[in-house]
This record gives sequence, structure tokens and C-alpha cells, in this order.
Amino acid sequence: MDQETRMSLPFVFEEPCPIRDVLDRIGDQWSLLVLQVLEHGTVRFSAIHRAISDISKQMLSKTLKHLEEDGFIRRTLFPEVPPRVEYELTDLGRSFLIPMRGLIGWADENHRAIREARAEYAARAAS
Repeated sequence: MDQETRMSLPFVFEEPCPIRDVLDRIGDQWSLLVLQVLEHGTVRFSAIHRAISDISKQMLSKTLKHLEEDGFIRRTLFPEVPPRVEYELTDLGRSFLIPMRGLIGWADENHRAIREARAEYAARAAS
């Protein structure tokens, strides 16, 4: 892209791009669902897994570690037998609830239209 084109764009996505960096993490397949479960308070791993029944334990563990690494959640390990681990939103995680609710609401309202558009596209592509 030449300099003139770059200057005329409303955004220039330099490396590292903060938008891409954040959206790559929270825009994965599972993070929003995990954050939505934690919206209601402190939750144990097994309860999160039950709430998101189609996620594997390995993927849930990976997602929780990423969210903890980025500061969205806090993990508390209780030295009991067997060990008890609880997860909760941090202040950063709670601050994300407002835009997250908007995105979830939009997805819910528009899911049917998106599925219909996909079906129409597939029909056109097949012919």
C-alpha cells in the first residue's frame, strides 16, 4: 500500500495493532462464553464446563489461562484435598461486560439473518 493510500484511510493498522491483539484473544470461539458465565460471580472450573457443554476440558483450561494472562479473570487455588479452583472477573473483565453484552445481543438478534445469508451464499456457490 502506498503512502498516499495509507494517509487517506481512517485507521492505519501498524504492528503491533492493539485492536487485532485484543480481538484475537476475546474473539476466539470460547472466551466470550466463559466471560458470560463468569458475569454472574465466582465459578469453579466444573461449573464453567457444565455451562458450556460443548467445550473440551483441555480447551476450557487453555481459554481460562489466556483470559487470566490478559487480566480478564482471576484464578484462586484453595489448598484443599482435592484442590479447589475458582475463577472470577477482574475489574478489567467487568469493564468488558458492557461492550460484550452489546455484541452478544447483536449476535442473538441477527443470528437468523446471518444463517439465512450463509444458506443463500452456499446455494449460489453450488449453482
